[in-house]
Amino acid sequence: MIPVASTPLQQAQETRWQALWRQAVRDPRELLALLGLETRAQRISEAAARQFPLRVPRGFIARMRHGDPEDPLLRQVLPVLDEERVVTGFELDAVGDGAARRGGGVIHKYAGRALLIATGSCAINCRYCFRRHYPYAQDTAAAAGWREAVARLREDASIHEVILSGGDPLSLADHKLAELTDALRAVPHIRRLRIHSRLPIVLPERVDAGLLDWLRGLPWPATLVVHANHGNEFDASVDAAMVKLRSIGITLLNQAVLLRGVNDSVTTLAALCERGFEAGVLPYYLHQLDRVVGTAHFEVSDACALELHAGLAATLPGYLVPRLVREIAGQPGKTPLAQAASGTAAAV
Repeated sequence: MIPVASTPLQQAQETRWQALWRQAVRDPRELLALLGLETRAQRISEAAARQFPLRVPRGFIARMRHGDPEDPLLRQVLPVLDEERVVTGFELDAVGDGAARRGGGVIHKYAGRALLIATGSCAINCRYCFRRHYPYAQDTAAAAGWREAVARLREDASIHEVILSGGDPLSLADHKLAELTDALRAVPHIRRLRIHSRLPIVLPERVDAGLLDWLRGLPWPATLVVHANHGNEFDASVDAAMVKLRSIGITLLNQAVLLRGVNDSVTTLAALCERGFEAGVLPYYLHQLDRVVGTAHFEVSDACALELHAGLAATLPGYLVPRLVREIAGQPGKTPLAQAASGTAAAV
């Protein structure tokens, strides 16, 4: 979802990261022109851009290779004709979010932890997004001022970890995040907070003094799972943001999605893991693609995924090898791909 345009007064009160977010590129042709790729406009899908609009911060565009139509960062954000293909097995809700919705933006799939859809907004619209068809207008925790979400969590004493997701939870202003976590303090059985966010990667200016103050004041241990799919997504500004987060004791993990034409080689995956580690981020998950409508052109076969993962394990030390998993609707956790392929399920 894209926020409504801000008023002049709101713009005057914006922080730097909010101003940069507002300046994000939303026109696919402008994006191609910035990269010297005007002649590639015929690749653009107008239908896909209407259904799931382009949005990409200019700082992320600056990391793309000028003149390269196959740049792995560009491929992640440009709406292309391949998205219009109808492919059997690709669904609107591939991971079973709908069946796990508990109201108030709460999704409860796994024992001991629940996920909050904190907002439908993102700083970047990734074309492979598994929630690109999610009904945010109907089910977002922020909509009722967190009251319903907190009530749902309070009802279930087995929930010890809350996962902030979206959209992207860090697209919320600091005071909104504080409102949520202040409300969560009233739930005594919460022991941990996990935040899944792409903003520290695509808009590292989000990691400012206000965000750090909020994180520093949390009463629970906090883990931030960032999301980078290619080593080129890291630059000096991202490194600086990671240093700030680590300096206040935040555990940093990275999850990536295996994407054809982006990171489907051992060399590229190894470079991603090593580059992330240089920035202080440990590899966590390598997700096999969620089979959502419009994403089939990104799919890597399971056989190829397993071969790539084996090559990664033979190349890197164990602590730099992410777990290769698939999310299967109805399972109690992410399933290692080798077991998913064989028909056995052992969640991790």
